[in-house]
Amino acid sequence: MKEKFAIFGNPVAHSKSPQMQNAGLNHINFDGNYEKYHLENGNEIKEVFLKNNYKGANITVPHKEFAYENADVVRGLAKEIKAVNTYILEDGKVIAYNTDAPGFLKAIESFGTIKNVLLLGAGGTAKAIALALKSKNINVTVLNRSEGKLEFFKEHQIPCFSWGNFEPTKYDLIVNSTSAGLKDEYLPCDKKILKTVLKDASFAFDCVYGKITPFLALAKENGLEIKDGEDMLLYQGVLAFEYFTDTKANESLVKTMRKGLKGE
Repeated sequence: MKEKFAIFGNPVAHSKSPQMQNAGLNHINFDGNYEKYHLENGNEIKEVFLKNNYKGANITVPHKEFAYENADVVRGLAKEIKAVNTYILEDGKVIAYNTDAPGFLKAIESFGTIKNVLLLGAGGTAKAIALALKSKNINVTVLNRSEGKLEFFKEHQIPCFSWGNFEPTKYDLIVNSTSAGLKDEYLPCDKKILKTVLKDASFAFDCVYGKITPFLALAKENGLEIKDGEDMLLYQGVLAFEYFTDTKANESLVKTMRKGLKGE
């Protein structure tokens, strides 16, 4: 019987996860199919997951925290992050992981040594990235428009600011974890602040993938090496795939999934 997998999100139409995951499933001759599921109410995620007989799922914006709260068992760093992006069904229970954290660390390896990071945004992805960086003893500072979402970072002793009280220092890497630039031409942060921090930085990373966002364009103008979220999406997807299929990913699988992601 064909195993079913899905990605839950709102919006989800733009997601390239199905073409990446289905390429992987075909590559290992796994009898399964991965689809998109547009979910309005994040609190229904577990119910919908079980009702549709999914064996595994990915979770994207804005449901990562809901997915954490609704899971039966949460494993690994996800327990601390309190946001998950991967579900698997195990003995009738919904088991949750966060593959964004290791996916991000793998994606920034190409930049070389990073010591100080400024992270824009404070949602589920930002939590994963902040704790991933902290676990590698990399200094991370979080900057968000409002104070509201900064409690989590304060609890984890991560320096955090709102636009109003931000005092910039020097950062090697600036990361956009917000959805600014995904379907619009917005910057993730006040332009004055951005220009100040980009002046001394070397690298810029945007979690949005498949396009040069206004943030990356501005970073490039300032002479930074830039990278979109494709590698992060790929590596978090490969890790989720390993959970879905109980298969260790080799180089040719990763290559196939990257081609799927690019629609080649």
